[in-house]
Amino acid sequence: MKQINIYILSILLFITSCSDSFLKVDPLDKYSDAAVWSDPALVSAFVNNIYLGQYYGFHTLMLSSLCDESMEVWAWETQPILKSEISPSYVGALGPNFWIMAYHNLSWDKLYKNIRSCNAFFENVEKYNLEGDEINRLKGEVHYLRGYFYFWLMSMHGGVPLIDKSYTTSDELLVARNTLEETVKFIVDDLNEAARILNTSTDKARASKGAALALKSRVLLYAASDLFNSNASWSAGYENPELVSYTSGDRRARWEAARDAAKDVMELNMYGLHGQKVYTNPQEATDNYINIFLNHGTSEDIMLTYYDYVNHGSGDFQQPRVGLFNSPNGFHGWGGNTPIGQYIDAYENIDGTKFDWNNLAQKASPYTGRDPRFYANILYDGASWRQRPDDVIGSDPVGIVQTGFYENANGSYTPGLDTRQGPIEDWNGTYTGYYMRKFLDPAVNHQYEIQSYPYRQIRYAEVLLNYIEACLELGEEDEAIKKLNLIRERAGMPDIPAGETGAALKERYRNERRIELSYEGHRFFDIRRWMIAPDVLKNAQGIDIRYPYGSTQPIYTVTEVQERSWNNKAYLLPILLDEMNKNKLLIQNPEY
Repeated sequence: MKQINIYILSILLFITSCSDSFLKVDPLDKYSDAAVWSDPALVSAFVNNIYLGQYYGFHTLMLSSLCDESMEVWAWETQPILKSEISPSYVGALGPNFWIMAYHNLSWDKLYKNIRSCNAFFENVEKYNLEGDEINRLKGEVHYLRGYFYFWLMSMHGGVPLIDKSYTTSDELLVARNTLEETVKFIVDDLNEAARILNTSTDKARASKGAALALKSRVLLYAASDLFNSNASWSAGYENPELVSYTSGDRRARWEAARDAAKDVMELNMYGLHGQKVYTNPQEATDNYINIFLNHGTSEDIMLTYYDYVNHGSGDFQQPRVGLFNSPNGFHGWGGNTPIGQYIDAYENIDGTKFDWNNLAQKASPYTGRDPRFYANILYDGASWRQRPDDVIGSDPVGIVQTGFYENANGSYTPGLDTRQGPIEDWNGTYTGYYMRKFLDPAVNHQYEIQSYPYRQIRYAEVLLNYIEACLELGEEDEAIKKLNLIRERAGMPDIPAGETGAALKERYRNERRIELSYEGHRFFDIRRWMIAPDVLKNAQGIDIRYPYGSTQPIYTVTEVQERSWNNKAYLLPILLDEMNKNKLLIQNPEY
C-alpha cells in the first residue's frame, strides 16, 4: 500500500510541475467561447442557430386548428384549447411538453431560451470587441430576432419579463413581469434598431430592413387592437390590468403608429402583390394564388423560413411534411387540419355577395361560382386534385376528391374514397367533408416525397391588410377601400360595393383578412385581439354529402362535428405553474 501511495504522489507532483498549458486542453466536442467569438464563421453560425428558433407553421398540427379555420383529425390535445379548459397546469397542445409544440418553438421556455441566445450574442460582441460590416449586419438580425421572440410572448401572454442579459447561476433570477406598454416598446425599439442597421437585402431567409418594419407593423397593429386596449374589462376585478392592456395614453395615436409602420414598408417600394392585375378569368386568379406559395420567393415575400433538413431528424413527425399531413386519406395522406364549415361559408360568391345555405340555388351547388381563392385553398367533394397512388388509381383514374356517400339499390351507402369510412387509411380522413389545398403541390407524391418550399413568415399582403385595418379605425375609409380593392382584384374578386361604410366595411375587411391569410397563423390571434372569439368559436360544422341512387346530384346537409366553447380567460394563455413556482414575482393572467 505504501508503494502505491508513493507512486500516486509522484504522478501528482509531475502533473502539478507541468505548465498550465498542459491542462488547458480545448474540448473536442464543442468550441470554447474564445474560439467562437474570434472566428467570423462561428459567430455567423451562432446567429444561424438562433434563426432555427422561429415559428414554423408546416408541422403536423397548425394554429388553424386552434381557432375557427380548421379541425385536426387526430384528437391531439386541441379540445382543451377549443373549449377554453386550459389552466396553469395544463394548456393542451400549446404546452412545452407536447411534442408538436417542441417543433413550433412557441412555448415560454423555448422563446426565452432563444432570447438568451440573442442576449449572449450582444454581450460577446461587446466583450470581444467585434467590429466590421458583417458583425454590424448580424447585430441588426439579432435585434430583429429578439423582437420576434418577444412578439410571440406578448401575443400569447401580454406583458412579460423583459430580459436583456444572459443570466448565469450567480444572478438574481427572480424577475417580475413588465407592463404590456413596456413590452410593446421594448419590441418596437429592437425592430427600429434592426431597421436602422439593416439594408433592403434580397436574401429573404434573413432579416432585412423590410422584415423589421413589417414585423413592427404587426406588433403595433396588435397593440392598438381591442384586446390590448380593454383595460382587462373582460376580467372584472383583475388587479393588474397593466400587464394585459394599456391603461393610459392615446389609442388614436396607437392606430396612427400602426398605420405609419405599414406605410413605411409600402414606401420602400421593394414589395408588391404577386401577379397583381385585374383578373377577368377566375381560373387564372386561382392559379396565381396557388403559385404564391409554391415557389422559393417572389416580390410579395418579405421574410421566409426554410426547414433545416440537415440538422433535424428524418422521421415523419420530425420533418414538416405538409403534404403528407394534410392531403386526403384517399391519396394516402393524413388529412390533418381539415377546414370547418364556418370557414368554408366565409368565402364569398364570385360576384361579391355572401354565400348562404338558405339560398336554394346556392345550396344545390355550393361549390360553384365562389371566390377564386376557394379553389386554391380547399379540396371539396368533386374537386380535381392529382393522380391517385398506384394502388388506388384503378378506383379513380382522374383524381377527383370524393367526400360524399353513394346510395346503393338496397338503400345502403358506399363511402367515397376520401371519407373516414373509405377503403384507404380510414383511421385518417376528414370529419368535416373538406381538406386543405393551400400550400400543397399537386406535382409531388406526398406519400413518399417532401416538398421543399419555404414557410412565409411575412408577406406583403399582410402589410397591406395591416394598413387597411389601421386606416379603417382612423376613419380613413377611402384610403382603406383603395388598398382593399388591390387585394380583391388580385384574387379575381370585384371591388367593394359603392357606399359600403362603417361597420359593414369593417366586417368586409375582417372577412377579407380571414380568407387572404387563411392557414398562415393569423386567425388564432385575430379573433382574440378583435375580441370576437365568443361569437365565432362555436361548435365546428361539417357537411354530409349523399348521392341518391342513380343520381349525380348530391344532397348537402350541414352537421356539427366538434364541440367548442369559449371562456374569456382564453384571450391569453396562462403562465404555466412550473414557471410560477420558480419565480414568485410572476403575476398570473386573468381568471387563471
